[in-house]
Amino acid sequence: MGFDLKNNKNHKSIADINITPFVDVVLVLLVIFMLTAPLMYNGIKLELPKTKKVSNLRLTTKQVILSVSLSGEYYIGKDKYLLGELIPKIKGLFDENETDVLYVRAHYKLQYGQIARLMSFLKNSGISNIALVTEIEDGKKG
Repeated sequence: MGFDLKNNKNHKSIADINITPFVDVVLVLLVIFMLTAPLMYNGIKLELPKTKKVSNLRLTTKQVILSVSLSGEYYIGKDKYLLGELIPKIKGLFDENETDVLYVRAHYKLQYGQIARLMSFLKNSGISNIALVTEIEDGKKG
């Protein structure tokens, strides 16, 4: 709250709101959310194959992510599913999240044939937009 110094007789207060502190707080919150959003994915812990950087991918809970563990178990989020239960669940999540992309995260020690069979099963079930998730190589040799 401030005072109008031009008119000393009445000493009327100024009813304008100072929005500068509000804007400062909003900008700080925006930066915090931008930094923490990529860390919010809470899937199962897997060691993914490492590749050279192709494009950035930020996994979120709005994306449909199928994880395959080293023992061949299937997870969507942290929930475990049998192979026969995957298609209805994935299609339901596609409708819910308004997407048609399935992100597949598979342990790096799984055999190529296992992932190829999984992708064939998914494509034969009508899921054709499949993306494989990898980690970026650290560039160290040795």
